[in-house]
Amino acid sequence: MNNTVKHTIKTALLGAVLAVSAVQAGVPLNSFQGTGGLGYNPIAYVAGSYASNPTNKFEELVSRPQVGLWYISFYEESINWTAASASFSVAKRLELSYGYGVIGNATPDLINTHNLGAKYNLIPENSLDTKWIPAVSVGGIYKHTSSDLLTRGVGLKKDGGDFYAVASKLITQTPLPVLISGGLLATDEYVYGVLGHGNYDVTGIGSITVLPLSNVGVGVEYKQGADIGNSAAGKLGNADYWNLHVAWFVNDSLSVVAAYGYTGDRNNGLDEKGLGQALALSVQYGF
Repeated sequence: MNNTVKHTIKTALLGAVLAVSAVQAGVPLNSFQGTGGLGYNPIAYVAGSYASNPTNKFEELVSRPQVGLWYISFYEESINWTAASASFSVAKRLELSYGYGVIGNATPDLINTHNLGAKYNLIPENSLDTKWIPAVSVGGIYKHTSSDLLTRGVGLKKDGGDFYAVASKLITQTPLPVLISGGLLATDEYVYGVLGHGNYDVTGIGSITVLPLSNVGVGVEYKQGADIGNSAAGKLGNADYWNLHVAWFVNDSLSVVAAYGYTGDRNNGLDEKGLGQALALSVQYGF
């Protein structure tokens, strides 16, 4: 085997190792509602990275935080959404997060949202010295919106929340590493909770992301729409959401995400409310 071939093989193996390491460290991304995850959905890995050479008990116990900024343009509805978040974990099992959102284009019509999240990793990935057990986590998000557009006439509440169980697995036996995640979501949200909260419904969430390069992930994400009950205005429900995303892990700390999303037909009415197509850009940093 000549030196050129050896070098090519070593480079490919190194790239695969870097890709695997980046994901298993806990994908360094916050969803636009604050949890460690992708755009719409949480994933089972907890946020934050730990000091490689901790000098005290605090560095051993508490991770370094990671922060994220999102800008989303629902351009068919001329609605802009800006979100900022921070998350960290404790003892490599418990993730705590906060997300703040501003939706709209100008005062006094701006809507503010607050999301407080907690996630607990029940089963670490590859437990019991296996290569097939996924990471499994459960969590919840308390949500508040300043909007009263539907809380008066329709009877929605300004406060509500999500509860979820999710499993995530990085598959390395394939030609390219693949991250698969899926779970169940119990939610009372109407349009992400921005327009309020009603009754609970259980829906599905999932994503598949392939790493074609050591520092690039390309994938698709899906969130099933929840039906949150009936009101004087009729049946209230959400459209299904999905997105196509590209994540670039610039280095160990900085990540950039671009996405195209579809949130349902914006003309469907209250029973399958959607905001149409969207373009999103995110910058994320892990300390």
